Amino acid sequence: MARHEMPAEDWLLEVSNLACGYGGESVVSDISFALSRGDIGCLLGPSGCGKSTILRALAGFLPINSGEIRLQSRSISLPGRTLAPEKRRIGMVFQDYALFPHMTIAENVGFGLTNLEKAERRKKVDELLDVVHLQDLANNYPHELSGGQQQRVALARALAPEPTLILLDEPFSNLDADLRRRLSLDVRDILKKLGISAILVTHDQQEAFAMCDQVAVLKSGALQQWDVPYNLYHEPANRFVARFVGQGGFIPGKALGPDAIESELGLIQGNRAYKWQPGTLVDVLIRPDDIVYDPSSDLRPKVIEKTFAGTSTLYRFRCSEDTEFEALFRSHLDFHLGEHVPVRVEADHLIAFERTA
Repeated sequence: MARHEMPAEDWLLEVSNLACGYGGESVVSDISFALSRGDIGCLLGPSGCGKSTILRALAGFLPINSGEIRLQSRSISLPGRTLAPEKRRIGMVFQDYALFPHMTIAENVGFGLTNLEKAERRKKVDELLDVVHLQDLANNYPHELSGGQQQRVALARALAPEPTLILLDEPFSNLDADLRRRLSLDVRDILKKLGISAILVTHDQQEAFAMCDQVAVLKSGALQQWDVPYNLYHEPANRFVARFVGQGGFIPGKALGPDAIESELGLIQGNRAYKWQPGTLVDVLIRPDDIVYDPSSDLRPKVIEKTFAGTSTLYRFRCSEDTEFEALFRSHLDFHLGEHVPVRVEADHLIAFERTA
């Protein structure tokens, strides 16, 4: 359902034409997206794209220059009027955990529950520690826990006041790759179990795709596309999204019709119809999974690079100076540098852009 078709009460968070920054200068501008109740969204992009600036505006730490932020249909940020962070019912999980070293794990989790009686507070803390699988470590101190355990404590503390929305500021960046993957899925499961909506900030697209229902791809302070991960990969809105999301590269081609392109890899057809005139010069995105090994194929490009990854090997092929592409094959297909390998294109999703230069 398109954004304008969904009833307003179904949106938890609405960001409309947002512009904000520092010292009167806008770092981001014309940002609009909406998050459904119970969904996890993501602000994804390279360093300096403005994702942390947007997160600070959502938290109430940064006033906005124009636009509006609404939470549960209530305006929480307008130019000249910013609801204080502590009144927003928004939880925050930082990348450095920000735990109190002199407090036990239970005391850290219960820090924001001063409005509850002691017994009620203890019950709430026990419930949250059970949710994050740390109930046996309630009396330990932060320095006695691993990085992943400390991050789960930070999450439990953010969840304790029962926020409407959780903001996750690159929460796994200090962890090793394997722990990041496991913990990101754990956090997703916890949020989904509790029905808590969240916004994650990350530059790691694998993390974004594993955790999030909707992803905003940002570049230089501008929103390029807000969509589900599948569409970002298979239906990118522009060249930047096509290059930034997933692996792949462009090869030159010439349009034969709305859904057919002639290239050095042969005729490429797919599921999208473009409005090009026949003969239009285009660039076609080729993903590694668009290429299949086919012993009967007459197309035999040369292997110029290979990267072994255990169950698979990533190859880089060259047809000519203008046409290079990558292919991912199972590792049992072991080809050597300089070898000519029979392949064919199997691109169900045709992604191409008119050549501009």
